[in-house]
Amino acid sequence: MPYTPSGFFCDRLIRERERRDGEGSLNKPLHFNNQDFNTLRQECLQRKSLFEDDAFPATVESLGFKELGRKSNKVKNIIWKRPKEICENPQFIVGGASRTDVCQGDLGDCWLLAAIACLTLNEKLLYRVVPQEQSFSEGYAGIFHFQFWCYGDWVDVIIDDRIPTFNNQLVFTKSAERNEFWSALLEKAYAKLHGSYEALKGGNTTEAMEDFTGGVTEFYEMKEAPKGLYKIMKKALERGSLMGCSIDSLVPARFETRTVTGLVKGHAYSVTAVEECRPSLHKDSKVCLVRLRNPWGQVEWNGPWSDNSKEWATLPKAEKEKLQHQSAEDGEFWMSFEDFKKNYTKLEICNLTPDALEDDKTHKWTVSVNEGHWVRGCSAGGCRNYPDTFWTNPQYRLRLLEEDDDPEDNEVSCTFVVALMQKNRRKERKMGANLFTIGFAIYEMHGNKQHMQKDFFLVNSSKARCKAYINLREVTERFRLSPGEYVIVPSTYKPHQAGEFILRVFSEKRNTFEQIENRIESDHPVPAPTSAGEENEEDQQFRTIFQEIVGDVTNKLKNILNRVITTYRDLNTEGFSLESCRSMIALMDMGGTGQLNLQEFRHLWNKIRQWQGIFKHYKTDRSSSISSYEMRNAINDAGFRLNNQLYDIITIRYANENMNIDFDSFVSCLVRLEAMFRAFQAFDKDGDGTISLSVLEWLQLTVYT
Repeated sequence: MPYTPSGFFCDRLIRERERRDGEGSLNKPLHFNNQDFNTLRQECLQRKSLFEDDAFPATVESLGFKELGRKSNKVKNIIWKRPKEICENPQFIVGGASRTDVCQGDLGDCWLLAAIACLTLNEKLLYRVVPQEQSFSEGYAGIFHFQFWCYGDWVDVIIDDRIPTFNNQLVFTKSAERNEFWSALLEKAYAKLHGSYEALKGGNTTEAMEDFTGGVTEFYEMKEAPKGLYKIMKKALERGSLMGCSIDSLVPARFETRTVTGLVKGHAYSVTAVEECRPSLHKDSKVCLVRLRNPWGQVEWNGPWSDNSKEWATLPKAEKEKLQHQSAEDGEFWMSFEDFKKNYTKLEICNLTPDALEDDKTHKWTVSVNEGHWVRGCSAGGCRNYPDTFWTNPQYRLRLLEEDDDPEDNEVSCTFVVALMQKNRRKERKMGANLFTIGFAIYEMHGNKQHMQKDFFLVNSSKARCKAYINLREVTERFRLSPGEYVIVPSTYKPHQAGEFILRVFSEKRNTFEQIENRIESDHPVPAPTSAGEENEEDQQFRTIFQEIVGDVTNKLKNILNRVITTYRDLNTEGFSLESCRSMIALMDMGGTGQLNLQEFRHLWNKIRQWQGIFKHYKTDRSSSISSYEMRNAINDAGFRLNNQLYDIITIRYANENMNIDFDSFVSCLVRLEAMFRAFQAFDKDGDGTISLSVLEWLQLTVYT
């Protein structure tokens, strides 16, 4: 989807300001759609009326856009009702939240419901997403709220309690208890966050888990597990990470079927502990154990180290107490790490951010976050397969400052996880958006503080990279590299794919992580004064040409410049527009008279000749334009150093639909840059890089230039 300066860039500035003010943390979430729960609830109580959410109304638009859209037969008999209209004595939560409170309805969002069920296993995390003290009795006003992590910020989402029904039954998620509604309301709040119920169709459980915790998820296939997996799991639990595992079922009909060992295929388990023990018969050897939980609350492993197995008899009493061993059909059991690897096929680790962990004893990750975007024609350079544009992608400097406490193989190294997440694609489905295929590469660098150029990537191979480019919301990978300085380059697989992303780094030790931004400066924004003296032959030629533009400056300047420019056939240009010539006059008109003197005209003439040479250098043969990606280098050759946001804006402003820039637009851009640099320097009296303007000064500056 295209971005506009008035929309995307202004919104980004607002978000950055909100973060500086401390908004968006777990303790101070943003108000989604600027709706404040306490304020709206109090207003409803004072009016003695029930809340109706205009931001997510009880209409077909909130249901969906295609299969649940206005033309669909599925929505014709749906009636939105409040819980008190559905049953007697409705309750928010009955007897504590549990997995039986999450039953799927007529919506393909089992991925979301599996995450909700998993969330019920951790009460502390659950009640961050589902704030307590909400009910249908005391203080009831038809309004509820839930909190989600949304691309770097925690947001508080408010809804009314009108829920889609058919024949007085809930259409979507419901509880096994007919009068319990917390899971249905949570689903509605999540649908509001993404624009509609239909937007929730299809997904990955870990996507929702991350939105419930702010964490980042790693995936491991057991047959490809790294040799240090046990240590990874142990450290993950020490850092409060959530872990789940499952056994693939090759035959769909056998999903959630029990095996002879008591394990269930196609079913999600939680990993609740990773410990080592020393059997009394083998004091010199350790046994690595994993504790798992079946969310059914029953059906357990019956192999070695199961509740009643003979292996427990080999442990001293103190070891048993440390492992909290007990024989009970509660769904929780131990097994050896080797049996764990043999029986389970997938492991997922959701690493939590420090703000989601309250326990001071927990060994917390260091988390660094950067937001970014790919702009078509400028910073959407595609993967390494496209060397002419790959270097234009956003670049981020990562400095690994401290090595791990317990390095493997006595090798000094730093462990970290990189997570690249594309933003808002689910919400934009109704506009035809799909997930891009995304990935990233990591290069070693040494002290360079500027955006790395094309040549760097042509001669240097990556130090590390994601295993593959994938069309998932998030791509994550764990790495171990030596302490040092690196540059991470996130990209879509193909160039010209515009979108927003968030790039996170989780490290065991301290790091610094920032976007590489060039310093904004100009080599020569102010023309050098011309000394008086005798005129040479070139001066006389300039004076002759200058006599032609006296009077109607703009039109005459246009005619003269185009007469000269069109003689350069290799430029293949239609010449300058009237608006471009007005900008040139504004640039050189030091007195603000709308006229040019001889010195101003000569300086302009020399500028155009210089820019003409730069343009010819970067344009392709037989072409009348240059690629928008080459515009970075052309601007640099013209003496201007800009940052990534400015390059993006220039591309949006001056490139055509084919992402090319013609000579007229090229010169217009450089004229505007030079004029703005010159004006800024005039106002920046003390040279500190900041200026203060009145409304009049601002309008005079921007309107005339």
